[in-house]
Amino acid sequence: MRVDKETLHKLISNKMHKAGLTKEDADAAADVLTFADLRGVHSHGAVRVEYYSERIAKGGITTHPNIKYTETGPASAILDYDNGCGLVAAKVGMEKAIAMAKKNGVAVVGIKHISHSGSLGYFTEMAAHQNLVAISMCQSDPMAVPYGGAEEFFGTNPIAFAAPSADGRVISFDMATTVQAWGKILHARSKGVDIPSDWAVDANGEPTTDPHNVNALVPIAGAKGYGLMMMVDVLSGILLGVPFGKNVSSMYADLSKGRDLGHLHIVINPEFFIGLEVFKNSVSTMLDELKQVKPMKGVKEVCYPGERGKAREDAYLRDGIEIVDDIYNYLISDDIHFNRYDHKNKFAE
Repeated sequence: MRVDKETLHKLISNKMHKAGLTKEDADAAADVLTFADLRGVHSHGAVRVEYYSERIAKGGITTHPNIKYTETGPASAILDYDNGCGLVAAKVGMEKAIAMAKKNGVAVVGIKHISHSGSLGYFTEMAAHQNLVAISMCQSDPMAVPYGGAEEFFGTNPIAFAAPSADGRVISFDMATTVQAWGKILHARSKGVDIPSDWAVDANGEPTTDPHNVNALVPIAGAKGYGLMMMVDVLSGILLGVPFGKNVSSMYADLSKGRDLGHLHIVINPEFFIGLEVFKNSVSTMLDELKQVKPMKGVKEVCYPGERGKAREDAYLRDGIEIVDDIYNYLISDDIHFNRYDHKNKFAE
């Protein structure tokens, strides 16, 4: 079914507030989740609300965290969020990074002791809309095989990038370092559809198209994706002093405990380099030139990163956001959760 943006945001916020978040934090969390659905990234939108609500209700997300923000240098800081809501913590961390980069040219803000932080593109676009360039990355629990390995070690460990142009277009790139994010598997399950054979492997290490038989995800581009996974874990895990590698906490093992995850924002102010207007004009020129590239057979046109997501947003704002019926029915119900995720394996089974 389809719902408008304001209705979806209200339903998500109400559910997470009922689970235990403050109204302010529930609204902030709903901002991030609604953004994901609005861009068509349904794997990181409303489909996650029941899981978050169960963890909040069971104490695995601190509802009134003791937040500590420490500037460790003119362009660096640590935000310790006391295992509060990662969606909110990453947003607060980006607000801090934006302010620092505007003042000093560059900001590197580490956010530690948080829960799952959702769609990274939301945070990098926060910076782009403030005429800044941003890179964001975070840990996730082990569910991907390293290149050449037969058992999981790293998580999907996503990376996002965003940059502004002179005419309102925003380059927005958000990717998991696996062929697909775990949330895509979750979304396929919710819709009762198969997945492509190159997304994941089963318990025998063989490719599978059944989202319920997934035992591990595979790195994007083999050894290259594996290297990116490690890089993300070094920068958002080891650098921040939180568990890393195979020791990153499971999303579903015990929802009464905090996850102690790490997240890193890097924000750059173009004004301190080539100058803002020159930078934005050059980005616009690059995008214009990309649009002139001859498309391959069967492809209508070359798109820049973020263009298709923005087109989905425009369509959803006009026609309503597509939401799976079961998820909508949960959102409008009086139930906080159905005890479906606690003490499950890495794939919520």
